[in-house]
Amino acid sequence: MKTLLELRDVTFSYGTEGIFQQAGFTVKPGERIAVIGRNGSGKTTLLRLAAGLLTTRQGRVLLDGYAVNEMSRRSIAQVIAFVPQQLFVPFDFTVDQLVSQGRTPYLRALRNLSTADYAAINEAMSRTQITHLRHRIFNQLSGGEQQRVKIAIALAQQPRLLLLDEPTQHLDIGRQAEILELLLKLNLEGVTIVAAIHDLYAVQQTFPAVALLHDRTIAQGTASELLRPELLAPAFGLNGRALPILRRADHFATEEAHIEPVR
Repeated sequence: MKTLLELRDVTFSYGTEGIFQQAGFTVKPGERIAVIGRNGSGKTTLLRLAAGLLTTRQGRVLLDGYAVNEMSRRSIAQVIAFVPQQLFVPFDFTVDQLVSQGRTPYLRALRNLSTADYAAINEAMSRTQITHLRHRIFNQLSGGEQQRVKIAIALAQQPRLLLLDEPTQHLDIGRQAEILELLLKLNLEGVTIVAAIHDLYAVQQTFPAVALLHDRTIAQGTASELLRPELLAPAFGLNGRALPILRRADHFATEEAHIEPVR
């Protein structure tokens, strides 16, 4: 199968702090990949590199075989949508106004939204089940509702690849399950998903593929291959006292995922 996105021999650092050293990462169309690792291992950095929001020190990021750093932001945004962990909205924008921003990669100077733009906006709201919120103020919504709005903004771009940074963080268990179900549904509808996730049980339940970040490298494989105590302990800096917890995660990795998409 053709590769949609590839990080090839990528080296990246923030000043003297090395994050990746000749790391590799690939995403094929239709995959659903969880990015896991301890805090500071580079999960957000990986997503931002993939989205072309950061520039590698060495190596290349390829989208459909083309170097991302040689592509325009408009071209990248028509293929990749990045959902940040936090979205700071300083004014009283409505949901409709924010989701409309997802059409920016398709707008030309001094042009209003077209019929096709409105159709994409409405479809994004429908897929995330927020149509009834369209006239609400974003900052007055619950955490789960705001997360759906952020995903709707991304879907309005009509991307082939959706990158999400900790989409379930700070949500209660019920809202976490709703977001995970939504991601599964979107993936089944054809959107490739790569998400940084901190909950290993959620990873096992929803993501068949995993990218484990450790020691400036990226290991890729299935959940059953990578959610194992001997790999997780060093990656998360845990000692022997944590092995019972990791063995529980190992048990999760051998179970059949059972989350069904929302209808």
